[in-house]
Amino acid sequence: MTVKKALIPAAGLGTRFLPATKSMPKEMLPIIDTPVIHYVVEEAIASGIEDIIIITGRGKRAIEDYFDDSPELEMHLAKKHNTELLKLVRDVSSLVDIHYIRQKEPNGLGDAVLRAENHIGDEPFAVLLGDDIIVNDKPCTAQLIENFEKYGRSTLAVEEVPYEKLSSYGIIKGKPLCDSLYMLEDIVEKPSPENAPSNLGAIGRYVFTPEIFDCIKEAGTGVGNEIQLTDGIRVLNKSQIIYACRFKGKRFDTGDRLGYVKSVVDFALQNENLREDVFEYLRKILEAEDSLEQGETDIMKEPSVDKITT
Repeated sequence: MTVKKALIPAAGLGTRFLPATKSMPKEMLPIIDTPVIHYVVEEAIASGIEDIIIITGRGKRAIEDYFDDSPELEMHLAKKHNTELLKLVRDVSSLVDIHYIRQKEPNGLGDAVLRAENHIGDEPFAVLLGDDIIVNDKPCTAQLIENFEKYGRSTLAVEEVPYEKLSSYGIIKGKPLCDSLYMLEDIVEKPSPENAPSNLGAIGRYVFTPEIFDCIKEAGTGVGNEIQLTDGIRVLNKSQIIYACRFKGKRFDTGDRLGYVKSVVDFALQNENLREDVFEYLRKILEAEDSLEQGETDIMKEPSVDKITT
């Protein structure tokens, strides 16, 4: 079966970015001039997805407005003969067929996936978290779909996770099949680092067979008294082989403040109109820091007043 549908959960409250996310979805935070979720949608399209479902929540209307037509803006740009920006705006609203389903309250990633069950039906589908950007010539989702089409089984994207961040991920135990592919043996949601089964964490890309819906329901509530997708994966793994793929590419976790800053800097350095100016600015900051540190070192080396007197 081919994977033509994708689900993008985007109903989280974004508490790590308050107060900005009090009135702005975290998925709409800009990377220079393009919101995070735009890159996620582009990855889905580049992976062959034709039908996208975005799970939204209260205060997420900006996402719908972004991908919708904007007649007033288009008319204004047309009158100003700004054809370049007009094309840019129209391209955004014609990217792909997008549907929206509201999750009434945040109740875990598993619950967000369940909201799309009626729309997905009995087809396989991809899940792309709305705050993860993954950059590679071959999209991460396309890599997972390729594995799914080869084996016909659900596939998770995984990467090595630093020890201090293991408790923030679903960590897998897997049987290595080759350099980048594992057969899933277990997955544990947010374990303590000392109890983690490995250092490989599931990140925001999945391809599932439709049986995952019943498995999420069977699993019920889990960590944080929420419906966890990880628990549904564990149930599914009892009846079906599941694969974990170490994807190729660079991931930016824009839901994390440091990850967001890194993504802005990296994308700025990849922009030919910004690269030289940004690089020069960063160089000046580093030089100023070096000068400050050198000055502090020199002060520490100066003899004290008592030593001078004696």
